Amino acid sequence: MILIDYRDTRPIYEQVVERFRMLILRGIIGPDEKMPSVRNLAVDLSINPNTIQRAYAELERQGYIYTVKGKGNFVAENSQLLQKYKEEIFVQLSDICRAAFEVGITKDELVQCINEGGAYD
Repeated sequence: MILIDYRDTRPIYEQVVERFRMLILRGIIGPDEKMPSVRNLAVDLSINPNTIQRAYAELERQGYIYTVKGKGNFVAENSQLLQKYKEEIFVQLSDICRAAFEVGITKDELVQCINEGGAYD
């Protein structure tokens, strides 16, 4: 379910957060579905349970999961989360477009790059 890339420069907990965010946003883990326990996930990934706890705390802070005392962590309703994530992507895309236009990249070049899946010649 979750794979850690040790060559990635981001901290492990951020990778865990990002992987779970994508699983939740894609609907692979549905609303109110129980998340793996901190202990089990730490054992499966061979990482410190504190790292998983930190990732879960961040996911909860962002609204992706919620905690039920004595029961564990569960996935929150994700329809608004998906819309919020899309808005974040469009903000980033606007920033990229602004930077591209400043250095002379044309709208047609940007559209071509998008159509080719991000490849640039």
